[in-house]
Amino acid sequence: MPQPNYRTLSKRTVDRLSVDDKDTVFWDRELPGYGVRVYPSGRKVYVVQTRVAGKSRRVTVGRHGDIAPDRARKDAAKIIGRIKAGLPPVESEPEAPPTVSDLAGRYQREHVAMHCKPNTIKHYGLMLNKHIVPRLGGLKVAEVERREILKFQYQLSDMPTVANRCVDILVKMFNLAELWEMRPPGRNPCKSVRRYKVVRRKERFLTPKELARLGRVLENAPAEHLASRHAAAAIRLLVLTGCRRNEIMGLAWDDLDFEAGEMRLRDSKTGGRVVPMPPAAAEVLAELPRIDGNPWVFPGKRKGTHQVNINDSWDRVRRRAGLDDVRLHDLRHTFASRALAIGEGLPMIGELLGHRQVNTTARYAHLARESIQASTAKVADSIGADILE
Repeated sequence: MPQPNYRTLSKRTVDRLSVDDKDTVFWDRELPGYGVRVYPSGRKVYVVQTRVAGKSRRVTVGRHGDIAPDRARKDAAKIIGRIKAGLPPVESEPEAPPTVSDLAGRYQREHVAMHCKPNTIKHYGLMLNKHIVPRLGGLKVAEVERREILKFQYQLSDMPTVANRCVDILVKMFNLAELWEMRPPGRNPCKSVRRYKVVRRKERFLTPKELARLGRVLENAPAEHLASRHAAAAIRLLVLTGCRRNEIMGLAWDDLDFEAGEMRLRDSKTGGRVVPMPPAAAEVLAELPRIDGNPWVFPGKRKGTHQVNINDSWDRVRRRAGLDDVRLHDLRHTFASRALAIGEGLPMIGELLGHRQVNTTARYAHLARESIQASTAKVADSIGADILE
């Protein structure tokens, strides 16, 4: 067994050390366990070797030239002391405090990706990456105050709907930051931040005459190159079922049960659900051709995909029908208004439309009142014709 090499490891001594064919450790005479490993290449590295609990520990201190011998000796003494005290050889650097950008990343990974639907994930990602992170990302999570949130909100004042959605996301993010111990509890900086008032567009409902015009245009739409056969059928189904666009566009042939008169909606806003397939809708679906190798009712341009967007087709159709102010989503409102007109109650309409909360259906309450008023007027007129003669 080779004998240890001992030296007084001064700079001059270490500079002169060299080996021929095998790296060698030269130990310091003054500090047991402190040495310098010399390689045939000329590279020299300061090391520490000590025993604790019967086990040998060797730790690199630094490279000669990058660190002076005196500095290396002091660092080695600290390392030996920490090892013998049962501590890590080197005190770990304190972690940098998390920023809003860090919080946003964790929020997307651990909350949005786990609990939200694909479209919501995409929407939240847009709000975070386009607005929240560029403006707030560099701030430390624990130091964000209400004034920063108000300033951020004001920067988006020309887009009140976007501003409100961003604030809603921030509320959830900072609630989670407290849960994840990234800031003290009970200090959400979004608390009491008032949302902008947004003037909502008045619901538009198609009249019987407008529906008749729309029907005539849809009948001729494929021949006049306003909409494809599938796009025209999709628009008809939106009126006949009250479903959302994504629910209809995401239908597969396996989702249709013509015998039971039911449709299974996969991409529903409130989760998967089964809805009735009225005879008129079944007739529209039965007339659609199937594409070999494509399972979707409304096939896309790429093989094996389905259509997602029919906005261009709808724009051409509505202009031809003289419905310039009607959105595609207004067809869903039209379904609800007609249901009220024939006497269906709000709970049933909420069930048909797939509303999770009663408040969502309550937006149609004024139509119910108008329907009741109209019916009352008819009854009163009929009675009045007899009693007032």
